[in-house]
Amino acid sequence: MSRSRGLRLALLASGALFSSLSTAHAVEANPATTIDEVVVLAHRQQYRGDVPIQELPQNVAVLSAKLLQDVNITRLDAALEMVSGVEHQNNFGGLWDAFAVRGFVGDPNVPSGYLLNGFSSGRGFGGPRDASNIDHIEVMKGPTSALFGRGEPGGTINVITKKPLFTPQGTFSASAGSYDTYRAEGDFTGAINDAVAVRINGAYEQGDSFRDTINYKKYVVTPSVLLKLGPSTTLTYDLEVVHQEVPFDRGVLALNGDLHTIPKDRFLGEPGDGPIKVDAVGHQLQLNHELSDHWTVMAGVGYRVTQLKGFSTEAELTRSRQRLYVDGQTLSRQRRYRDWSTNDLTLRAEVDGRFETFGLPHHVLIGADSEELHLHQLQLRFRPPAVAAQTSLAAGNAVNIFSPAYGNQPTVAPFWDFYEQQNAYGIYVQDQVDLTDQLKFRAGARYDYYRQSILDRRTSAVTGQKVTVTNPQLGLVYAPNKVLSFYAGYGKGFRPNSGQDVSNSPFTPERSKSYEVGVKFQDPEGRINGTLSVYDMKKSGLITADPVNTGFSLAIGKAKSKGVELDVNGELPGKIKYWLSYAYTDAKMANDILDPDFGLTVPAGARLLGIPKTSGNILVFRDFELGDDRVVSLGGGVKYVGKRLGETGTDFMLPSYALVKAFASYAPNDSLKLSAEVDNLFDKNYFPASYSRLWILPGTPRTFSVKATYSFR
Repeated sequence: MSRSRGLRLALLASGALFSSLSTAHAVEANPATTIDEVVVLAHRQQYRGDVPIQELPQNVAVLSAKLLQDVNITRLDAALEMVSGVEHQNNFGGLWDAFAVRGFVGDPNVPSGYLLNGFSSGRGFGGPRDASNIDHIEVMKGPTSALFGRGEPGGTINVITKKPLFTPQGTFSASAGSYDTYRAEGDFTGAINDAVAVRINGAYEQGDSFRDTINYKKYVVTPSVLLKLGPSTTLTYDLEVVHQEVPFDRGVLALNGDLHTIPKDRFLGEPGDGPIKVDAVGHQLQLNHELSDHWTVMAGVGYRVTQLKGFSTEAELTRSRQRLYVDGQTLSRQRRYRDWSTNDLTLRAEVDGRFETFGLPHHVLIGADSEELHLHQLQLRFRPPAVAAQTSLAAGNAVNIFSPAYGNQPTVAPFWDFYEQQNAYGIYVQDQVDLTDQLKFRAGARYDYYRQSILDRRTSAVTGQKVTVTNPQLGLVYAPNKVLSFYAGYGKGFRPNSGQDVSNSPFTPERSKSYEVGVKFQDPEGRINGTLSVYDMKKSGLITADPVNTGFSLAIGKAKSKGVELDVNGELPGKIKYWLSYAYTDAKMANDILDPDFGLTVPAGARLLGIPKTSGNILVFRDFELGDDRVVSLGGGVKYVGKRLGETGTDFMLPSYALVKAFASYAPNDSLKLSAEVDNLFDKNYFPASYSRLWILPGTPRTFSVKATYSFR
């Protein structure tokens, strides 16, 4: 079946369902009342329908815009650190967002996937996502594959952007901080006329770093338009323009496992390479129509173009080519030139609503989506020869790690040039039935068609595969009262792999199965609201080294993860607000494999790279009123991350760490707010992530920042 035919069938099917359901009889539902989730929108949330979070059979954490502003969050990855079970991973030299959810990270060679207003957005090379236009973030964990499809079983992240309002208002802020960091941010919205509202967000940031020779700059512009096409119909258009320049930085190294071999500010790349430049332009057009009081249709299209381009110099990882393992001071390095780009087109349509059969209320969600991704990866490379042939620093593109002398820039030669096209469509349906006022049952399924073709432009070889799969989802919720609700969920899923084996056959997709049980508690007075969950997940199809054909890989690895998560927020006596998260994650290999990078033996039961068994975060803050229109806020927090495996196939571990932050603000009136923040208050030496003992990301020392924000209405 062709992609275009699949797309037409998917959209026609959903359109027919929309028409047939538009006259259905509906019943009333209660709104969600979760603290810090009071968000007024003109639209339902994609993939979620009208079911309140308290009645969903899964763990859903919501980070509101106010919470992000209170703790001065400017990046998506920093926001996700506040959610249990979401862990920072190797971010490819600072060029993209990388995180694991419940121990599973996906493909470490591409950015972590997430949704932007329901559209796939994380797969391209658009750089780390800025938080300037984020309204709120929904982290939907657990067995959700029946809806989202083609993703990690740990969970799905949906970033909801700020929408135009008809009431004029805006903010402008300017901040300055350690290492000559400066940031300006603006957000303005208002009406053009009774039918058209606009909004424009933007941010510009530049700064140096505690890392030698590293500096960066970026800007983000995100205008949007909302049109009222009628009393029940709106059309929104969102534009995103991103530009970032930052040198590629693999961090420091640990010789013989010593994390203090060199100072954490020492740069082991090549300053002459200049910055890697990242550009992205995205468009989203979405129609929202209320068929009746209880039925809503959403349909839209998203298109995003990204590019990552530039030189890098990074430590050679193969032991036979690494001189450092011979003399303890000379680091052999590769030099690479990357020109990677994507074109990503997504179409989706969804209807949700309520009706009754035999007196039982049904909350129905039906939809279809289609994606077409074009991925081009051109890479040129210089690679140092075997150690015996490295008769000079230039021969190995090497530096002395204790006294680096920069200047080597060897010529790079063609390494690989792949063009990949992925076409996929899916149709999904979900029904949550209120069996009684206390007992809810959910059943759902998703059908996916996936086609992949890969062209090796150096050899003209073409390979491909087609996959069809149907994944079920089941859930049960029991709410004995308005305070407690118990739930259980089950689901299957799959995620496509990129690449091919020795016979030029594409890797088979990862398959997953997950279970979850939990309890949600919601105090009507807002003192404590949260979720306690227990889960168990398994997946197969992980990329491993081919034990027979050196230099090639197979998709035969298996992994499993189980754990406990707690997310709580509320208000203690004395008007003290808090946000607490905790996770215990036991993620490990389920079969014996060979590591795909180094060919090292990884036995069943070995821990997965970069996943701590325990982690947690707590924030506490309080507002003090000092008379008319004057408010002082004080707050602080602690983030704890347990020790993690630092290199697959070894016993090299990154140590645990705890970071303390403090923040304060003063609002002399309704329009002006002055704030200050200290991160890593006690100047702890820590390492948030690594890929090998030669690629280790050092943590930022203590930093200070001040900020002034002006708002108007």
